[in-house]
Amino acid sequence: MSKLTIPVRKFDAVIVGAGGSGLRAAIQLSEAGLKTAVLSKVFPTRSHTVAAQGGVSASLGNSEEDHWHWHMYDTVKGSDWLGDQDAIEYMCRMAPEVVVELEHFGMPFDRTDEGKIYQRPFGGHMSNFGEKPVRRACAAADRTGHAMLHALYQRNVRANTQFFVEWMALDLIRDESGQVLGVIALEMETGEVVAFHAKATVFATGGAGRIFYSSTNAFINTGDGLGMAARAGIALEDMEFWQFHPTGVAGAGVLITEGVRGEGGILRNSSNERFMERYAPNAKDLASRDVVSRAMVTEINEGRGCGPNKDFVLLDITHLDPATIMKRLPGIREISIQFAGIDPIKAPIPVVPTCHYQMGGVPTNYKGQVVLEDGSPVPGFYAAGEVACASVHGANRLGTNSLLDLLVFGKSSGDSVISDVKSGTIGLKDLPADFADRTLARLNRLHTQTGGADVNETRLEMQRTMQKHCGVFRFKDMLVEGVSKIVDIEKAVALTQIKDKSKVWNTARVEALELDNLIEVAKATMVSAEARKESRGAHVRDDAPDTAANPNGRDDANWHKHTLWYRDGNRLSYKPVIMKPLSVETIALKTRSY
Repeated sequence: MSKLTIPVRKFDAVIVGAGGSGLRAAIQLSEAGLKTAVLSKVFPTRSHTVAAQGGVSASLGNSEEDHWHWHMYDTVKGSDWLGDQDAIEYMCRMAPEVVVELEHFGMPFDRTDEGKIYQRPFGGHMSNFGEKPVRRACAAADRTGHAMLHALYQRNVRANTQFFVEWMALDLIRDESGQVLGVIALEMETGEVVAFHAKATVFATGGAGRIFYSSTNAFINTGDGLGMAARAGIALEDMEFWQFHPTGVAGAGVLITEGVRGEGGILRNSSNERFMERYAPNAKDLASRDVVSRAMVTEINEGRGCGPNKDFVLLDITHLDPATIMKRLPGIREISIQFAGIDPIKAPIPVVPTCHYQMGGVPTNYKGQVVLEDGSPVPGFYAAGEVACASVHGANRLGTNSLLDLLVFGKSSGDSVISDVKSGTIGLKDLPADFADRTLARLNRLHTQTGGADVNETRLEMQRTMQKHCGVFRFKDMLVEGVSKIVDIEKAVALTQIKDKSKVWNTARVEALELDNLIEVAKATMVSAEARKESRGAHVRDDAPDTAANPNGRDDANWHKHTLWYRDGNRLSYKPVIMKPLSVETIALKTRSY
């Protein structure tokens, strides 16, 4: 296939991904009259945002007093002071506005008796700068993400957004000056390759939880945006920080929302003890996710796990009124019956920490612009949601802040595109002569490769290596060994072979292309984790223990900085954490306690 035969479609903006942040950005753009294309591997309402259960945080104060500044404090503290305070302030201040706006789009939130949006407590969210838990999570039962996705999609249908469903973006198009001019994409049904030429390109491709063996993430979460950015020479930020959600169904990995503990659920060990009281005497079961995950793994490692292999703990809601469970947690009861064979009204649910969320991603500012190391924007390139790292989550994300991140930065990236198009900062520049060469070479290799590695086997080896060497607890020797293993697996990925060479609905080809992205993320994660010689948030090393000089193993003197990983030579660079908020005083570094 010569590049002359690649059709080119022109748009004002192309958005890659149709989850929460992609749909929210698309609403901004379509309603402003920009010709917008949204590419998605699956039908929009099947994007992974659908799996978010517990809620979206906003200091509405519908149940009790609340304030955006308290929310900001919790987010900075939750991030273990690695989050950028300008972006965090922006997100927490915008929260009430974007949630009310979503309600006006038709979001069916649960209600209080007075008819206000119902709010529940959630891990790490406290009132008055860490005093006691506060009800801040706006919820639609335990299907908040599902309801949000439908509300946003319907609004896009109204705004005439143009969707390209079952299309996979393959590579970014960048010119000599570094400006992004769109993406090259593959239509899965026909195998046709098309260039989407646009003034603005917005990445909303979600996370890459599928680099791990045990994950709450959908099979589509293969880090496509991260892989494309890395191959185009853009750094990936803070990729060592992966959140393990405390409560995945043991053996299945399916998510059990933190909302279960928000409604009064209790974690118990084999002695029926409420063990979180020992680890977080104040917040107990509602401590931050990294704290709860480590407590659970410690209980299991010390022999207090449940079941025949003592490899899980129990999440108990049997003391709650069955009517409350049916009203507030109907989906959770369904999941528990289907995946664990247990009715939570009658017996506790077996749970284990499972990979859930990436805190790192493509570096952005709070305006949703992708930025270079010096903070200057990459012209024509924007990102929002889990693929982006505005660094509101730092080293650990608070529950319900992910849905908030989608809304706030989906909207702000859309606003940035509109202002950059209007001001003439970005326009439709000519495509370089060789824009498609690299992509066509990748496709041609898959078409002609014989005697290479099996895609499924290679992916499985990568997932098991990540799980073993870069899980909840990390060990010095394991990390060093992990780096060399991942580099070896990368060599196999470069020679993957598919037997089916056809074009029409060739899922083997799609999976091989996804693996090209997964391996970039796995490398970035492993190399960044091995290099960071401290414990912070979700990244905990056995050789960085809790000492008087470094409480919780955190070494602010040497490591209070963001990691930047470049694909070229697995190179690492670092940049400072932004400690100066937009309007309030800096939230100074201190030791985290719950």
